[in-house]
Amino acid sequence: MLSLSDSEEILAIVIAVFIVMGFAYSTYSEIKATIAEEKEKIAEKKAAEQKVKTLIEYLNAKTRLINSINAAKKKLEKRRNK
Repeated sequence: MLSLSDSEEILAIVIAVFIVMGFAYSTYSEIKATIAEEKEKIAEKKAAEQKVKTLIEYLNAKTRLINSINAAKKKLEKRRNK
């Protein structure tokens, strides 16, 4: 087996600690970035849902308007036919 001096062992331990710390930091950064991406996706989804709700409300209002116009035309036709 390879025999290391005390200073070499300390250096190896310090390097190992830095490698572990670097791995932990990179993992933390990746997790943080993933969470930020998911939050952005959720915000985009909510915005899209709100746009769809607004569009549905618009279409419902337009349908009610068209129905009321058709009803008014029918009333006018009935009055003209009398």
